[in-house]
Amino acid sequence: MNIDSITLVYFSPTRTTKQIIEGIAKGIRNGSITHLDLTPPIVKDQEVVEFNEELVIIGAPVYGGRIPVDAVSRLQRLKANNTLAVVVVVYGNRAYEDALVELRDLALKGGFKPVAGGAFIAEHSFNTEDTPIAKERPDERDLKKALEFGETIQATMEEYRGSEDVPCLQVPGNHPYKERGQSSEAISPITKEEQCILCGQCAEVCPTAAITINTEIVTKQEACIHCCACVKNCPSNARVMEHPRIRKIAMWLSTNYSERREPETYLAS
Repeated sequence: MNIDSITLVYFSPTRTTKQIIEGIAKGIRNGSITHLDLTPPIVKDQEVVEFNEELVIIGAPVYGGRIPVDAVSRLQRLKANNTLAVVVVVYGNRAYEDALVELRDLALKGGFKPVAGGAFIAEHSFNTEDTPIAKERPDERDLKKALEFGETIQATMEEYRGSEDVPCLQVPGNHPYKERGQSSEAISPITKEEQCILCGQCAEVCPTAAITINTEIVTKQEACIHCCACVKNCPSNARVMEHPRIRKIAMWLSTNYSERREPETYLAS
């Protein structure tokens, strides 16, 4: 079957998920490519988005083995009519647990027909110089595998006459999904005021509008999802995640999950 266009749909605060699915799209090499970025907070109030004949590549990060709640609510606003989809999760080298099956289920409920799925690795949100966790990934090897996955998807789709021929995509994961971790306190990055230049970049990249700027940076801690997009995008290194609980988690991850993990991919069969 022929695909005339590809739509990339993603929740990607630190842009690594976006990188991966762009790599997959390059491998498919079919038709025009458009983007639907679900990351900005304004998206949560937009109308339902409908899809029909295009191939849709849906990407989301993994937080604690699940799809982030904010990503789930935005993905639930997608509606399709048996539209072919590729579902992709991106995690920080520990494990993706139930995230991929959760994303597949979200796609199915939205009317998509998943033809392939993948779990790729990217730099963890808590990565620092002192606690490296999948530092600087996705790297060239990752993006090459993303492109090759796209090529495989393209070859697979050529075997089908239409979406009705695509079998159910099977991916690892559990039902019911693992419970989400609960924190007893609100935690967020802080601002080193002596280094802050009030450029506004942190507020611009925050996916939950948790940051506001006046004469200083104010963070609504209960709205923070710990993506650390503000930390990674701060040009003066003024935003830092220094909470002891997060630093303890980062040290544990860096110590126990330093061995390189590789992407895993699945095709409907």
